[in-house]
Amino acid sequence: MKKVLLSTLLIGLFSFTTFAQRFAYIDTDYIMENIPEYKAAQRQIEELSVQWQKEVEEKFSAIDKMYKDYQAEAVLLPDDVKRQRENQIIEAERVAKALQMQRFGREGDLFKKREELIKPIQDKIYEAVQEVATKGNYAIIFDKSSGATMIFTDVRFDLSDEVLQKMGYRK
Repeated sequence: MKKVLLSTLLIGLFSFTTFAQRFAYIDTDYIMENIPEYKAAQRQIEELSVQWQKEVEEKFSAIDKMYKDYQAEAVLLPDDVKRQRENQIIEAERVAKALQMQRFGREGDLFKKREELIKPIQDKIYEAVQEVATKGNYAIIFDKSSGATMIFTDVRFDLSDEVLQKMGYRK
């Protein structure tokens, strides 16, 4: 009897605390799209990306030309010159791949630049979300744009505009 009474009491207490919690969501993609600094950072990253991609493509084009020239002349070249030219092509290809990794690799220049420009904006958003959550007494705030699956969202609980406003931006 005591176990049944204790179980019922615990379930009732859990149900009460669950319903007492406040939940909300934000859309960080929407928030970032409304921050001019983010748009400027995205433009700068895109410009660098295009510039670096062109640089890498030029390297590979030069290698392609070297290879085609080598193929055209290969029948006329002595073996030692062939090996030398082959080694030059292989080395140029190694250098080009290294440049590609330096620019676009997992810890490459593009990654570092994105982190340098975008992370401060993300930190500001996080701080504003914390303030909004504390002020509004929210237990959990979901991010609609970060892959968290939400089947239904009631716009009454979307705090994205409030976060933008807290950061000093207007819709």
